[in-house]
Amino acid sequence: MADDSKSIAAIIASEVNARPEQVIAAVELLDGGATVPFIARYRKEVTGGLDDTQLRNLAERLTYLRELGARRKAIVESITSQGKMTDELMGKIFKVATKAELEDIYLPFKPKRRTRAEIAREKGLQPLADAIWADRAADPAKLAEAYITAEVPDVKAALEGARDIVAEAISENADLIGRLRNDMKDRAILYSKVVEGKEAAGEKFADYFAHSERWATVPGHRALAMLRGWNEEMLTLSIEVDRDDPSPVKPAQRTIAAAYDIAGKGPADQWLMEVAGWTWRVKLSVSLSLDLMRDLRERAEEEAIHVFARNLKDLLLAAPAGSRPTMGLDPGIRTGVKVAVVDGTGKVLETTTVYPFPPKNDIRGTQAELASLIRKHKVELISIGNGTGSRETERLVADMLAQLPATAPKPTKVIVSEAGASVYSASETAAKEFPGLDVSLRGAVSIARRLQDPLAELVKIEPKSIGVGQYQHDVDQGRLGRSLDAVVEDAVNAVGVDLNTASVPLLARVSGLGSSIAEAIVTHRDETGPFQSRKDLLKVPRLGARTFEQCAGFLRIPNGKEPLDASAVHPEAYGVAKKIVAACGRDLRTLMGDSATLKSLDPKRFIDEQFGLPTVKDIIAELEKPGRDPRPSFKTATFADGVDEITDLKPGMLLEGTVTNVAAFGAFVDIGVHQDGLVHVSQLADRFVKDPHEVVKAGDVVKVRVVEVDVKRKRIALTMRKDGGEAPQPSMRDARGSANAMRHASAKPSAKPDAPALGGLGAALAEAMRKK
Repeated sequence: MADDSKSIAAIIASEVNARPEQVIAAVELLDGGATVPFIARYRKEVTGGLDDTQLRNLAERLTYLRELGARRKAIVESITSQGKMTDELMGKIFKVATKAELEDIYLPFKPKRRTRAEIAREKGLQPLADAIWADRAADPAKLAEAYITAEVPDVKAALEGARDIVAEAISENADLIGRLRNDMKDRAILYSKVVEGKEAAGEKFADYFAHSERWATVPGHRALAMLRGWNEEMLTLSIEVDRDDPSPVKPAQRTIAAAYDIAGKGPADQWLMEVAGWTWRVKLSVSLSLDLMRDLRERAEEEAIHVFARNLKDLLLAAPAGSRPTMGLDPGIRTGVKVAVVDGTGKVLETTTVYPFPPKNDIRGTQAELASLIRKHKVELISIGNGTGSRETERLVADMLAQLPATAPKPTKVIVSEAGASVYSASETAAKEFPGLDVSLRGAVSIARRLQDPLAELVKIEPKSIGVGQYQHDVDQGRLGRSLDAVVEDAVNAVGVDLNTASVPLLARVSGLGSSIAEAIVTHRDETGPFQSRKDLLKVPRLGARTFEQCAGFLRIPNGKEPLDASAVHPEAYGVAKKIVAACGRDLRTLMGDSATLKSLDPKRFIDEQFGLPTVKDIIAELEKPGRDPRPSFKTATFADGVDEITDLKPGMLLEGTVTNVAAFGAFVDIGVHQDGLVHVSQLADRFVKDPHEVVKAGDVVKVRVVEVDVKRKRIALTMRKDGGEAPQPSMRDARGSANAMRHASAKPSAKPDAPALGGLGAALAEAMRKK
């Protein structure tokens, strides 16, 4: 077991750019219950400074390699119990690095249902197969005559049985299967074709009606688009090699023949060459196509999950507007505009619904009502949801603000994403938070609060419902959920949480805490009043020393008894912090924030047996900017007046907008017309851009120029390149599949009761393509 751990550590170390001893230390901490944020922040000496990204990758690979190890052990036990284990076989089993390779080796020893080859053996045809293998010059038909029995009525039946036995042997040759699989990965082509008669219904998949490209280079977003087209029974898919190769003997057949020294010279050799071709066509091409289709889905899902995770992180760490009285407006036409006013802490002060649009058209009454609420609650910010009616509501608010007295301070209006607000409104969390508030008004509260502090509000919503991914409904939901939960955990702990104001959902994301402990903390806070120090956490039922160690550094108590409680300095290191303060001869409160004095210190002076240089440097940095927020400063996009609908757009227009989503092929930008525009990756900068995240992230305010507008298909092409850039202007056909993604990347796929046949792969491939 120790050897296994060292082997796993060596593998992971090479993948995460670390030393094996760093990995071993991190694994011990993870196995001991420590969280990634805690290890990354407070155990740098132990791990040698592994960051959160390295630790997340480490934890993921650790799980995979341990599963591989467990499967390897089970296979060894199975083969040994059959009495078939050899030293050579054992060496192969312990040499493989993937689950697929391991299963290839195990295939001949895997208990299986009666196969055609086994039935042929029961009929006494194994010696015939052996004879053909042994004497390549012999005539298989003449050899077969000796095996005609009541169960084997003629030569044809005998040779078919021998063929089944030979084909099974070929199909269970792990080394050969590995070579064939690698060859397929290099040369395979993915073919997509429209289902006959579905051209009109599947118009959104038109880019893939007669599409082909190399399997190895299919971008994830295109793969998922085609998979969705298949799932909705609009497309058929197949993975093939040598479709257009006119030669009678295909390369795969030659590879099989070479593995068994089949030259096709004698009668038996010719028969074996035919069997090799038959085995490839009927057995191996199908099974390997299944493998590649699974690999394609997994590869595409990994890319989609990565994109979703990065966008979610950017959204969660978007700039907060701060603790300012805010009015939230959830626009609606017929049903009215829902209004909620919250104070600087997010507490609901007042709610109402106004009806400025048809059928009531109460514009004057609405403006008077909003102005009254602004004066009454000294509103500084107006947060407007970006759904249906948002631009109409924004114009209404702008007109109302213009009518306010010039001497009175005017609130700043901001259009914010309302993604997930309706999900939150109907959630159990919202019901507990606002038991007496109508569901429709809860959305307005969420819209107001997400402007004040996006992180604190968005943690209440299931990450998958926030809507910053591509094809998120098409990927493995368990894997997606784990990835997004990790992003939320990292974001919450990077920012820190006010212990005396945080909600249960926010506290539940703090390192070491969960929903039950978070509820216990809030209950204790409600019953006994605000926490005066971090140590008071130990009075919370079921919150022990181990949990305190994990969570304390991420919880803040502004203006508490202990000034360090407002910082990211962990209580276990308060002694070091106080040594630093004593060395300066200053009071802690006056020293905190004095960058010049703190920068003059030599951190090495304060190293001791427990805390090394990384921790000391972190403490000094924290004293320089105590409780610093890693999020950027707040700024908003200003939408152009008179540009409210897609029909208002004209090529050449220069507009300001907010990046809502970043995909592998470009960035989507909200320019205020109810339909995001796409800045293709080639149009993001006046240079080559490999990854759009190099240039933009969700929440960024950017200037874009309109290139092309397709009103019918609701597509807007934008560019961020300067005038006179060398790159060609993008058209709607650029980046095949990216335009499709604009329309249905985040839509839920339709239910699929039965799988259609896929090319020549049939039901087996259809089953493999089913969602996991």
